[in-house]
Amino acid sequence: MAQQTKVSMVKQKVKEWITEGKVLPGEKIHSENELVKLFEVSRHTVRQAVGDLVHEGWLYREQGAGTFVSQRRKKNPSPTGKNIGVITTYVTDYIFPSIIKGIESYLSDHGYSLTFACTDNNPDKERSCLESMLSRNIDGLIVEPTRSSSYNPNLHYYLQMEQNEIPYLMINQYYPQLNPPHLILNDEKGGFIATEHLIKQGHRKIIGLFKSDDIQGLNRMQGFIRAFRENEISFFPEMIITYTTEEKDKILVNKLKDVLISEEKKPTGIVCYNDEIAISVLNVLRELELKVPEDISIVGYDDSYLAEASETKITSVTHPKTEMGLEAAQWIVAAVENRERKIVENNQKIYEPELVIRNSTRSITTNHLI
Repeated sequence: MAQQTKVSMVKQKVKEWITEGKVLPGEKIHSENELVKLFEVSRHTVRQAVGDLVHEGWLYREQGAGTFVSQRRKKNPSPTGKNIGVITTYVTDYIFPSIIKGIESYLSDHGYSLTFACTDNNPDKERSCLESMLSRNIDGLIVEPTRSSSYNPNLHYYLQMEQNEIPYLMINQYYPQLNPPHLILNDEKGGFIATEHLIKQGHRKIIGLFKSDDIQGLNRMQGFIRAFRENEISFFPEMIITYTTEEKDKILVNKLKDVLISEEKKPTGIVCYNDEIAISVLNVLRELELKVPEDISIVGYDDSYLAEASETKITSVTHPKTEMGLEAAQWIVAAVENRERKIVENNQKIYEPELVIRNSTRSITTNHLI
């Protein structure tokens, strides 16, 4: 194991002790000799790891007494006293710049600085982002959860923030185990209105493309299924195609092509997880010489700039974007400054989506239903 990897391993383990509460603020950590034996590494490795943690604010030394866990909020306040962390899953030019714009404008107007980080929807990167935020002694955190449909291994960091009285707010989705303050869109309703729009236009052979490793995707899928039930239309499992973060590109495209080249399975309508996927679908249909909406109608989600970026303007479900960013910033500043949290009643807000109809969908005749 390389020297730097060993140093990282020691640092990570000590951080876990701290965030999980195994070693409390003000308590002494193991001696240098004990750490050498515990991790089976050299004295130099231990010294470098501990030195890094002292520099990052996790630990502090007292001459002749040893090394102790820092009182992170009280002994090491942030330089400005007004530092808000923001963690998102992605930093692409999709809807996130609009959310960040809403956050940044409000924080700037109220004298707060913003520390930004991105997880790429990877729990390991989320852990690193959280550790970095804690080392910077943020006063509050706005976070978009990573892979929220499954258990998250980083929950103890959020519990540690609660113990340290650092307010945090989740946007777009949240970890059910924590039930934290959150701002979310009614994604179940969004999936429903997208699907029912096609049903009302006469479509029966409709497929849904949904991301399966976040709650947003599962909720949109739930709305998709409800639309069939409420309109008393037969539903079959093959009408849903799911994919994970890693499968977004090649695997999803291949699954879609398999359906589209089959005359028996080929749909007349497609409900997409978001506008980004809708654009990918447009490209696949173009490759297969299928026209939108003449051959297949498409509905996107988020009403992003992508919905109007292509030659075919995409019917899409709205997302509050800038409004959500602004209200998230308002909430976190109010929480940091201990004002009454009237902005989000019961520490949550659910935005109601609407459908913006463009020319990617159309009504079909009886002949298309056969």
